[in-house]
Amino acid sequence: MDFTRRFDQMYKKRKALLIFFGVMSIGCLFLLPHLKFAFNFEQFFPQGDPDLEFFQDFIKEFESDDNFLLVAFENKPDVFEPEFLRTVQTFSRATAKEVPYVKQVQSLPDFKYPVMTPFGPSSIPALHLDDPVQLEKDKARLLSDERILYTLLNKEATATVVVIKTEENVYLEESNEMMAGIDSLLAISGLEKYHMLGRPYFQAELTVIQIKEIILSTVISGVLISIIMILLFRRWVSIMIALGSIGIGLLIFMGLLSLLGRELSLMAALYPVLMLIVGTSDVIHIMTKYLDELKRGKDKQSAMRITVRQIGMATMLTSLTTAAGFATLFTSKIIPIQDFGLNSAIGVILAYVVVIGFTCPLLTFFDKDQLISDHKKKDLWGNMLSKAYAYSIRGKKQIYILSLILLVVFAYGISKVHTNYDMVNNLPRKAKITEDFMYFEKQFAGFRPLELAGTIQEGYDIYDYEVMSAIDKTEKHLRGLDEIQTAMSMATVVSSVNQMKNSNNPDFYKMPSKEAYPRIKRLVSRIPNSGTEILISKDKRKTRISTKVKDIGAQNIKQLNSEVDEWISNNIDPDVITFKQTGTGMLLDKNSEFVKDSLIQGLLIALLIVSVLMGLLFKNFKMLFLALVPNVIPLLFAAALIGYTGVALEAGVSIVFAIIFGIAVDDTIHFLSKYKLAKDQYGGDQEKAMEVTFQECGKAIIFTTIILFFGFLVLLFSNNQPSQVIGMLISVTLLSALVADLTILPVLMRKFDI
Repeated sequence: MDFTRRFDQMYKKRKALLIFFGVMSIGCLFLLPHLKFAFNFEQFFPQGDPDLEFFQDFIKEFESDDNFLLVAFENKPDVFEPEFLRTVQTFSRATAKEVPYVKQVQSLPDFKYPVMTPFGPSSIPALHLDDPVQLEKDKARLLSDERILYTLLNKEATATVVVIKTEENVYLEESNEMMAGIDSLLAISGLEKYHMLGRPYFQAELTVIQIKEIILSTVISGVLISIIMILLFRRWVSIMIALGSIGIGLLIFMGLLSLLGRELSLMAALYPVLMLIVGTSDVIHIMTKYLDELKRGKDKQSAMRITVRQIGMATMLTSLTTAAGFATLFTSKIIPIQDFGLNSAIGVILAYVVVIGFTCPLLTFFDKDQLISDHKKKDLWGNMLSKAYAYSIRGKKQIYILSLILLVVFAYGISKVHTNYDMVNNLPRKAKITEDFMYFEKQFAGFRPLELAGTIQEGYDIYDYEVMSAIDKTEKHLRGLDEIQTAMSMATVVSSVNQMKNSNNPDFYKMPSKEAYPRIKRLVSRIPNSGTEILISKDKRKTRISTKVKDIGAQNIKQLNSEVDEWISNNIDPDVITFKQTGTGMLLDKNSEFVKDSLIQGLLIALLIVSVLMGLLFKNFKMLFLALVPNVIPLLFAAALIGYTGVALEAGVSIVFAIIFGIAVDDTIHFLSKYKLAKDQYGGDQEKAMEVTFQECGKAIIFTTIILFFGFLVLLFSNNQPSQVIGMLISVTLLSALVADLTILPVLMRKFDI
């Protein structure tokens, strides 16, 4: 009685509800241009990790290891053509003067060797642009100089890099301004063959790609859903109500994100797909039930009351369980994953509120003839579901046997899951930013920074020969590794000064002897712009060795790091100096260590939350158990697919399990809810209730699964590989969830006499 009274009160306020949602939609429309987009590597650092705290202290004393922008220029047959080098020089000098947020620019034409003169340390150009004979000698010398090779010059001498050092903490707004200045200079330089790499370029380009992805996924999903609605409802009024409800839900969701100032990361392209298909699922369940009640002769108010009471409550529970699945992502240590989980949970609840508060009232303003097509069609779904019901009875043994076989197949696939992800596979396919990334990987030192933070022990000074020898020895070892092609440290500075002191002879670019070192030591502090300010902390108790590692995969790099640590422990005296690895690259790689733990923890929390919600609804432990069993199968299937396809389980891909569990359990809830109502309706007749559930609920969950399948399949149009993987995994595994609900679930229900 209480529900009927409350419903009737709300029914009288239908117009007010529609006006409220209309005004809210218009307001959200004006909020869309203010959506915030963000991309920076710090977002993907594992929060609360001791290594992150160490890195944060490290960059306070030195500088961040990604404060750079590299611009590589190609020239054939080589870059040592005077006119080309002068053009590069003009560009680099203009960049230093005109582009904002630039601290320093280094280029091959402006590179200078330190020399000792009677008046003290000085420098001379490394290139003689006006002397062809000497320029050829310069080429040979530079190609053998480890300070230049793979840093300013590639091995074939067909490309040179302008290294632009930026200010600290350059984010999206500054990156856009900076890249606009760079693009303007490139346009007037005449230099056509170039590649870029670095934080400002990543932020500016990935944000543009992100916006395009959101628009594309919205348009394709909208077209797909429109087609499905046309086939399903046939009447234009019903179609427009359904599409309008779904569109308003998405609009309000995006407007709310803008109002709350939520920053959208690379995974934001999933939001339109999620909102559209989750909203579609809710709309189909509500509208299908309402139209069925109208067909049975109920008046509009009674039909809607029954719909809200039966389907509305079940839909509310499915929304809560789906939101709970997403909310478990908040257990992740990675901020974009946390944000995605929280935003998606909000979106799912919002989609339900829109369907109940907007779609339901709107439907009641139209007559039965306007909503229901008089087109006669064969009951193909009814016949198919009758066969499925019959098979669930006679094929019980086959279902058990096949389930056991699949569990073995899944177990083997899961054993093949790995976390050896690489950065290139997280970049958009066939995009210039990805081509540029690969270019620097092949031609230069690459992108992944690796820092060794050195701590000088008590009784020693940074300039002591024992300390400097240990740094030099470590740097040489790093350079000797195939995965590392450049390194810079105080030993680099000392070797350069030793070369300067010996008439700039390349043979003396090395650590001086212990006897010669005191003279070199005195000179190091006297040379201007030697780089010691970024290599030694202010208290002179810490130093750094800065390198870059090839993108060989997280697990391979972890193995490499272990080998480096082992070499240091066997070859460097810890009483003189200790080294600890740090850097942006290492922190990003650590994500793979937390993915599995966070995944298991999140799923356990999801199971607990869903169990509580199911217990409140069904008040039956057996039904709670039955509701969970068929929904574990899609999770195992997804994990097995990851193993068989060789896809690395990384942060972006790991979210599929929360999505799959949160959505897959919805159909189970609808099935069990309908069964419970039908059993009460038919006086406890189990088989009659089961048959009715197959016919009435089976059709709805098939339709919603088809929508979910094609909706997530839209992500295959994405240029972002993790999004493509997510779309493929979710689409396929949700089909397995449907099969489980129509086969395993009924068999278990009979087994436990539900």
